[in-house]
Order: sequence, then C-alpha cells, then structure tokens
Amino acid sequence: MDETIIKEKKGVELKKPVMVTGLPGIGLIGQVAAKYMIKKLKGEKIAEIYSPHFPHQVLMSKKGGLRLLKNTVYKIRGKKQDLLVIIGDVQAVSSTGQYEVAEKILDYAEEKKVKTIITIGGYSTGKVGEKRRVFGSANNKRVKKEFEKKGIIFGETKGSIVGVAGLVPGLAQLRKIDGICIMGETHGSYVDHSSAKNVVEKLSEILGFEIGLDELEKEAKTREKVIKKIEQEVEQQMGSGAKKDITYIR
Repeated sequence: MDETIIKEKKGVELKKPVMVTGLPGIGLIGQVAAKYMIKKLKGEKIAEIYSPHFPHQVLMSKKGGLRLLKNTVYKIRGKKQDLLVIIGDVQAVSSTGQYEVAEKILDYAEEKKVKTIITIGGYSTGKVGEKRRVFGSANNKRVKKEFEKKGIIFGETKGSIVGVAGLVPGLAQLRKIDGICIMGETHGSYVDHSSAKNVVEKLSEILGFEIGLDELEKEAKTREKVIKKIEQEVEQQMGSGAKKDITYIR
C-alpha cells in the first residue's frame, strides 16, 4: 500500500449528506460521540479507510484473527438528510500522513456531494467542571453565525486544533466546503462521556435527529463518581495544600 485508500461497498445512495468525523483525540470525545450516534441511530457501514500512515501494527481478535488499523465510514439515514459518520482506530502518525488522510476524506466528501463537514474534538481546560461547554471554530462567517444560533460558543478557545478535527475543516475552506470543528470542554486526561453527551445533544439539535441519551448519561455519572473519588484520594495523600485542579488523572 503506497497511499491512503477508501474501499466503499457498491450501490451507496445518499440524500443531501452531512459529514461528521469522530476520530481519537482529546478526551476521546469525538470517538465516543460518533460511536454512540452510530449505535443508537443504526448506522450502516459503507466504507473503510486504510493508510500506510497509520501505525505499523495490526489488531488481534479474541478468536485468533487479525486486521489492519482503519477508519470506517457509516451512513445514518435521516428524514431530510443523511449523515456520513467517520470513526476510527487511530489517526496518521506524521504531518504528511495527516494531510494525505484529510485530503482523501475531502475527496470522498466531494464525490458524495457533501456541502457541510462537522468534525468533533475536545478542548482541554485541565480541570473538571460541573457543566461542560461546547465550543466551535468555523471556516467561514456564515457557518459561525448559523451554529452560534444553536448555542455553540465561539471566540473563547485558543491555540491549535491538531489532526483531522482541524485539518479537514481547514482544507475544506480551499474547496469551498462549509466546515466546523465542534469541541467539548474537558479536563483532557481521561475519557469524558459527560462532554461527549453534550456534543451529541447539540448535534441532534443542529442536524435534526432524535436520539436517546440515557446510556451516555449513565456512563457519564459512573465515571464522574470515579474521577471525584480519585481527586479526593489524591488531595488527602498530598495534604490540605493540594490544588483542587488535578491535572494528571488517567
């Protein structure tokens, strides 16, 4: 394999598709949110993405088999528009690979006549908050204005967006495709189901699909209890002078 390839099954038909990516990143928010949407909305696998820029390893199964690392594209049927949701095992491990994979995803998006691409990521604040906000960064003013109306917060984040979550909407601008990265606020050092739930909830409002959040809420509450317990134990061990914002929970 010399370059990134997308293997699609035959006969895929789509209705005004919107693309959503949820690959591994900060707090695994994108991955958790996208996988939950696929599960609850009965996504259908339609394509697989393979790349020589993914880590040089394979995954072994419990039954003794193995498979290459990959990203997978699912189709979710909607009343007015379909969703193309991309999830994956990994992201490319080099800058060259990141650009190549992002460009291949955009080639695929253009082929499927996608007009809007939404990437999901996490925005690390280094602390645990009771309420997780949902931030956004868009590749044009019109998209920013549209998503602001739905409660996405703009202008309060800083720094850079690493990987597909940033490159895809960034490169989409060159192709005149609307793009936005939606980021769930998170500590950044653990899998954050609470933030993923908030992102899914916002996406359901924006894209007009109904989805039950019970399972995510249950998982979020369980994990929050564990995190708080760890924080308390760390503070007790370090004494009363310990800082409240623990930045090394794993």
